[in-house]
Amino acid sequence: MRYMFVAALAALSATPVLAEDLVFTLENASSHTLNEMYVSPTEADEWGDNILGDQIVAPGETATVTITGGSEICEFDLRFATAEGGELEQTQDLCGIETYTLND
Repeated sequence: MRYMFVAALAALSATPVLAEDLVFTLENASSHTLNEMYVSPTEADEWGDNILGDQIVAPGETATVTITGGSEICEFDLRFATAEGGELEQTQDLCGIETYTLND
């Protein structure tokens, strides 16, 4: 019986810990309509997918943003594309925030 307990404990400790998602509210306090948002860890060479998908965030609106497994990283490069054709890039520590506000 003791060996079964030790084996079960070893199997549990060998199970990988899954990183939690990073979830926050994106507040568009700018005068531009956001139609794309890309994030990547600061050390990455390429952008990820558009995490807004089909969602449009007009001035004064908010959106819930989820970065899958992002709580382990914290420092992200952010790239926003607007409906007017503009782009904005920033670097931000996103861990522990509830709301990220984008201004002009």
